[in-house]
Amino acid sequence: MHELPVTEEIVRIATEHAGAKRIIAIHLVIGELTSFIDDAIQFYFDLIAPDTPAEGATLHFRRVAVRFRCRNCATEFEPVNHDWHCPACEALGGEVIAGKEFHVESIEVDV
Repeated sequence: MHELPVTEEIVRIATEHAGAKRIIAIHLVIGELTSFIDDAIQFYFDLIAPDTPAEGATLHFRRVAVRFRCRNCATEFEPVNHDWHCPACEALGGEVIAGKEFHVESIEVDV
């Protein structure tokens, strides 16, 4: 359900930046740790977009994989099969350096 306010914000941002132009596509970047579900965003978008410049626009989702930097040895790694141990020193987890992203990357408008 938390996708509803997020989707409302996506439409607001896109229409604000498009001005009076019709929006053809919205490109989103979503990190794997965000817990946002593409289908849920698409569902709410289909409910919210009518009667806005975003009506009929296509949503494009680009997922960003989780990436850590080990706090012990500074090795950067992507966890495999939810194993968050550093492959170099076996320390658990580390600083998240990718995977929490969520933003509108770009919009395409009809000119």
